[in-house]
Amino acid sequence: MKKISLVCLSVFVLASCVSKKKYVALENENGQIRSELYKTRVAKEDLETKFDIIQKRVDSYNEKIASLNDLNTELNKENDSKMETVANVAVISNDTKKSMRNTLKKVDPAQLAGAKTLKDSMDLAVSYNLTKSIDTSSLNEDEDIAISIDETVVMISISDKLLFNTASYRVSNKANNILQKLADVINSEPSIDVMVEGHTDSRSINNEKVQDNWDLSVLRATSVVRKLQNEFNVSPEKLIASGRSSYAPLASNDSSDDRAKNRRTRIVILPNINKFFALMEDDSTVASN
Repeated sequence: MKKISLVCLSVFVLASCVSKKKYVALENENGQIRSELYKTRVAKEDLETKFDIIQKRVDSYNEKIASLNDLNTELNKENDSKMETVANVAVISNDTKKSMRNTLKKVDPAQLAGAKTLKDSMDLAVSYNLTKSIDTSSLNEDEDIAISIDETVVMISISDKLLFNTASYRVSNKANNILQKLADVINSEPSIDVMVEGHTDSRSINNEKVQDNWDLSVLRATSVVRKLQNEFNVSPEKLIASGRSSYAPLASNDSSDDRAKNRRTRIVILPNINKFFALMEDDSTVASN
């Protein structure tokens, strides 16, 4: 009986020792796992900290890139609007030059070949746009109306027979068509002055209403100015009336044909070149839509 008890006790003690070894082994394994988990957690936190630092750098670089892009955009705008003096006559921007180039694509190549300088190109483009704005298809351009450019100033010369009766300074109703077209161009551009300049031939005139050619040339100019103001709603602040009498002739006054050329009214349009082309560009955009 004692032997059996000793055997049972031995088995129990042996079993307890095995279980304790497994427990210690498991504890050691658990400690290692906890240690690895701690190391992993520390490494993760370290990576997150480094990631945050890198992300802040990336955000900072992105902000700098965006700022540089904005600066580049502003510089491009500034460059486009940068003014340039052309032949000491007009000041234009790069935007204007772009619009001019678009206009010049439509100009007769033979005419374009004669443009040697930027000022020549500007004159040609202004003349093209203004001629397009004023439809002269129903007029004899050689005899009734002529459009020219002199130092970027647009000049429209209209024969007396289109505007007045002989020796009269009252504007004829047959001039309404061309004056309406002129008024449309003048009213479309807020930054221009318009000088109406009367010219006569060399034959003298004197009657109860007109003292001489000075008188006649000025009266004709003021008649056109009044009609533009009163009937075609041109702002009077834009208008200048002047007379040259017979002292700026186009021809010799030796023949009736030459005298007819000298009897004329000249409309001198002084545009702000930048706004003029901006207006034409807007009109082209509207027309294409």
